[in-house]
Amino acid sequence: MDDLFTGRVAVVGLGYIGLPTAVALATRGIDVVGVDVNEDTVKAVANGEVPFVEPDLAVGVSGAVGIGRLTATTTMPEADAFIIAVPTPFLDDRTADLAYVHAATVSVAAKLRGGELVVLESTSPPGTTEQVSRWIAELRPDLRLPHATDGVPDVFVAHCPERVLPGRIMIEMITNDRVVGGITRRCAQKAASLYRVFAQGKILETDAASAEMAKLVENAYRDVNIAFANELSLISEHLKLDVWEVIRLANHHPRVNILSPGPGVGGHCIAVDPWFIVGAAPGLARLIRTAREVNDSKPHHVAEQVVAKTSRFRNPTVVCLGLAFKANVDDMRESPAVEVVAAIADALPDLDLRVAEPYTDALPRALHGRPNIRLQSANEALDDADIVVLLVDHDQFRSISRSRLEGKVVYDTRGVWR
Repeated sequence: MDDLFTGRVAVVGLGYIGLPTAVALATRGIDVVGVDVNEDTVKAVANGEVPFVEPDLAVGVSGAVGIGRLTATTTMPEADAFIIAVPTPFLDDRTADLAYVHAATVSVAAKLRGGELVVLESTSPPGTTEQVSRWIAELRPDLRLPHATDGVPDVFVAHCPERVLPGRIMIEMITNDRVVGGITRRCAQKAASLYRVFAQGKILETDAASAEMAKLVENAYRDVNIAFANELSLISEHLKLDVWEVIRLANHHPRVNILSPGPGVGGHCIAVDPWFIVGAAPGLARLIRTAREVNDSKPHHVAEQVVAKTSRFRNPTVVCLGLAFKANVDDMRESPAVEVVAAIADALPDLDLRVAEPYTDALPRALHGRPNIRLQSANEALDDADIVVLLVDHDQFRSISRSRLEGKVVYDTRGVWR
């Protein structure tokens, strides 16, 4: 089981995790078929192009397609291993929406012949990987699945959560340690042989539920710490203190490392995953729930502060800098910046509201239907600005000179222009 995997791999879902994973395998000699329901994504990848911004990914995709190791399709192929990397958003009640995982599992099940490996990479509540095994068993009663046999199964099922940072995905995909959890020990070993093809970090083998929980805990840990910083920012604002100065001083203690506050928490992981822990143990996850509530409330607080500042002007122009959930990426999933802009526009429908986001040429769907929002370059928007709100610390915004901000009311949620 320690030998490296050598078969054909189908990566189901060509998003921010699936496509880099496909590239990591393909550039190391594995034949990879990328599968996605979005025809535009499939066409882009098949042409060696990248449908989103991520450093170093474009070169990898172009190279992998060019040497014939990476192809893309909308239909599920036969393969020796299937990696499911589809979204797991939450429903209105904050529980995990496993519809995409289920749909992918159904498609994969139809192609199984026996001997394959099925890996769930999608971040999921504990028990989801075993549920995938049960779904396959229901669809393919002719196959022995690992949750229902003590012997060698016909299909191996495991969980290997991603743990990469947008903006550094292609680096961390290779260098980070990986947790591989199997329904059985054999499943974990089989999956580990696949990830050893490209992962240079340690491969930590465990059971599937522990692997699922570990990923949720990693992001909940970050969320709790960010919530502490965000709550400090609210308290410091109330006391008329500079929260960044307070944190700077406190962090000189040898055992204190407070993170930086911001307008909220976004992205596909930290803003979502802690709710899966809350859903698994709602009566016990009190601190995790409170942290989520603190961070979820921050965009509305920022919007209220901006609205209050407009009272100083007769017909102000407000410029919001940034829409992505973090600096130097185009990813707007669960972005607090988008939420802030929407809340300002809703509160003041006649306000002249300009938005600058260097990583997009169109407003996200969440901001459609609000005629008072206009997307402009930062330079154009700043020319007319009365109030400037920094929501994302893109490098482009960090380089804005102080002279460009003279005479304007500045609300810096990232502590860049202190």
